[in-house]
Amino acid sequence: MPEAISDSSTLIHLAGIGRLKLLKEFYGKILITPAVWDEVVVAGQSRAGADEVNGASNAGWIEVITPTNESVVRLLERELHTGEAETIALAVGRHPEVIFSDESEARRVANVYGLRKTGVIGILIRAKLEGEVISLREELDKLRSEAGFWIGDEIYWHALKAAAEE
Repeated sequence: MPEAISDSSTLIHLAGIGRLKLLKEFYGKILITPAVWDEVVVAGQSRAGADEVNGASNAGWIEVITPTNESVVRLLERELHTGEAETIALAVGRHPEVIFSDESEARRVANVYGLRKTGVIGILIRAKLEGEVISLREELDKLRSEAGFWIGDEIYWHALKAAAEE
């Protein structure tokens, strides 16, 4: 199975709509960094994602890995939050198939390093196209209303078009 590395946002928001297991179905094992673990499980212990990510870690399909290139982490922390910086630094060192990030600045930096990326919406589009979800519109609406995920109207309609739900 291909390797994937996730930042916090993707884990939190997919868990918020009950779809975290899509990551396991599509990628097998998901790597996260200590800062992502801390944000989702430790600091976020009473919020969406904490129990789900902890359970996935106990089940062995989410694994915490520390990036070895500390100088890259420190450099990236000038522009990004620690979790995003560690995620990109880990990806630079491991060359995964994909990283999961929804933050525009983190995605811009990932582009600089030539990293392939997707986020919650991309994962849900894939789920729709592969028959894992019935309605992308329902999932996007749940993201907005239940998980507090901001989706601009242009992106919302573009996603529906990509999944043939216009």
